[in-house]
Amino acid sequence: MFVYAVTILLAAFLLFQVQPLIGKMILPWFGGASAVWSTCMLFFQAALLGGYLYAHWLHERLRPRLQVLLHTALLALSLLVLPLAPDASWKGTGLENPEWRILGLLATVVGLPYFLLSTTSPLIQAWVVRAHGATPYRLYALSNLGSMLGLLTYPAVFEPRLAVRTQSLVWSGGYLVFALLCGLAAWLSVRGNRVEQRWEATDPPPEAPGWGLRLLWAALAACASTLLLAITAYLTQDVAAIPFLWVLPLSVYLLSFIVCFEAPRLYERRVWLPLLGVALFLMGRMLAPEGPEYKVPRTVLTATAALLVCSMVCHGEVVRSRPHPRYLTGFYLMIALGGALGGVTVGLLAPNLFRGYYELPVGLVACGLLALVALARERRPWRARSLEWAGWGAAAVLLGAYAVWLGHSMQDSLKGVRVAERNFYGQLRVKDVDEGDGMGIRRKLLHGVINHGEQILRSDFRARPLTYYCADSGIGRVLRATEKGPPRRIGVVGLGCGTLAAYGRPGDVVRFYEINPLVPRLAQTEFSFLRDSGARTEIVLGDGRLMLEREPDQHFDVLAMDAFSGDSVPVHLLTRQAFGTYLRHLKPEGVLAVNISNKYLDLKPVVERAAAAFGKVALMVEYEEDEEELECFGSSWALVMERGTWEKLRPALSGAELIAPRPGFRTWTDDFSSMFGILK
Repeated sequence: MFVYAVTILLAAFLLFQVQPLIGKMILPWFGGASAVWSTCMLFFQAALLGGYLYAHWLHERLRPRLQVLLHTALLALSLLVLPLAPDASWKGTGLENPEWRILGLLATVVGLPYFLLSTTSPLIQAWVVRAHGATPYRLYALSNLGSMLGLLTYPAVFEPRLAVRTQSLVWSGGYLVFALLCGLAAWLSVRGNRVEQRWEATDPPPEAPGWGLRLLWAALAACASTLLLAITAYLTQDVAAIPFLWVLPLSVYLLSFIVCFEAPRLYERRVWLPLLGVALFLMGRMLAPEGPEYKVPRTVLTATAALLVCSMVCHGEVVRSRPHPRYLTGFYLMIALGGALGGVTVGLLAPNLFRGYYELPVGLVACGLLALVALARERRPWRARSLEWAGWGAAAVLLGAYAVWLGHSMQDSLKGVRVAERNFYGQLRVKDVDEGDGMGIRRKLLHGVINHGEQILRSDFRARPLTYYCADSGIGRVLRATEKGPPRRIGVVGLGCGTLAAYGRPGDVVRFYEINPLVPRLAQTEFSFLRDSGARTEIVLGDGRLMLEREPDQHFDVLAMDAFSGDSVPVHLLTRQAFGTYLRHLKPEGVLAVNISNKYLDLKPVVERAAAAFGKVALMVEYEEDEEELECFGSSWALVMERGTWEKLRPALSGAELIAPRPGFRTWTDDFSSMFGILK
């Protein structure tokens, strides 16, 4: 059993290690957009489902020795793609839709190894049953433990210490060990198949699960997967843009698998079903606009606890109804199918069907409904069932009322919102707010908790740049200091509502780079900075770095980078190679301004090291917001320039300080970066 257990643990560990590794490899080629990550996750979910389908087919259709021969041959074939090294020919032009190119790259580089890793848990469990007759479901808990270890150790252990190429070599070495162990496990399993022969000889054979039960397994797994992704989006976008916050709900989700499969007795309906009612009520209160306004820690704790309860109910009911081990590959196939359906629902369907994050309330209602369905399937004496009908009826009425309540809450959440649009990059809202400061209505562009710019609608204030871009901010001081003289060329990565166009004079050109196609439309129709600007404004749609790489030198006087205010910092925009691209587009006396305002990340050493790599100085311009401030947010702008340019601008940048090198801090490159090193 030791060989089987270690193989399953290692396979799950490698699965969760290779996902961020391969994503990090291709990030500079296709941009740091959420669509790139969504495409990667779609591939991994499809490969996982394919692996479970292959394991089911292999177990059901082929004799034991043929299973072993085919699987070991595939393991040997997969070694030919090692070490993992994507070919640069897959790199796109940046102008086309990259999804199919990304899928092709992933299939070529990591497809077969990932596919075989995903087959390991169900296939080896089937082999354990065949060879030893042991109940193998605890091995699924071990698989999820390996997944959790891979999830936690990549950002904490491997990423901060190893370059991507070194990580690839280490992972490839681990995969070689896995292939040898898996081959050994396969051949050990054919030493005897007495248990399977005994099942075939029994009369009657073990009862096969019906399609109703199979669909329930898939639905329960899909519900848990949907809630995982929906609650993660809710926490990271609507509650707090905290780095690594996504790790917490995923860890809780995996923990529910471990508990339910390792110790099924810990799932007691009389405990967890009442807790489910409490969890659904608390989540409903938090989602309601009139609900309590908890502080961030309490909101995170409540949502995570609710996810744990819902996942325990979904996975607990799955385990309660697990079939005879003879049918375990089909059982795991339906779980994988449900997980993939949850991912498709949140990643593909919801952004195209919903204006808001409605998949969260839908998932909450579905969880309650599926719990009732699971209870209704229990076979009880007629008298006991008749007594339960009243309880089920009451529960159904309460669940219906809960669904209506959540529906009204979702409608109320959009009250006062002029525009709410959603795509793969998230939800954007335009909202008019009167803050009672005597300046009238402010129109704001919001992405979750992140403010992407605002404008005062009064005609005498409409042209004033606000928030992180006000006149006293770092970028404001640079643009005011350079306004006298010949016409300027100003580049801006990140459009927002177009605030920086307010600094444009007649003869200037302000060229924006924006990856989200919704943003230009909202900036042009809901705000007036672009059309009121004295400068000629241009908008280039696409990832800023990729577009700049492919353009001829733009000879910018000022290039502003404004894409680092959220929790998911686009690392590919902060590497030494990226800064080389930016500086190529600057005039010799030009200024690169980087908005590094962030509550949780200290990006100063990243910018300082990148600037030093090209012999530039990096200055820090901080603006501290006071309570009576009406126009400016507190902001931190890093300014990169030649030392001579600094001397020239020193009077206008009084108070700016050189960013001191941090001892031992490693320069970020396309081959190395670590978020742990910059946490505040």
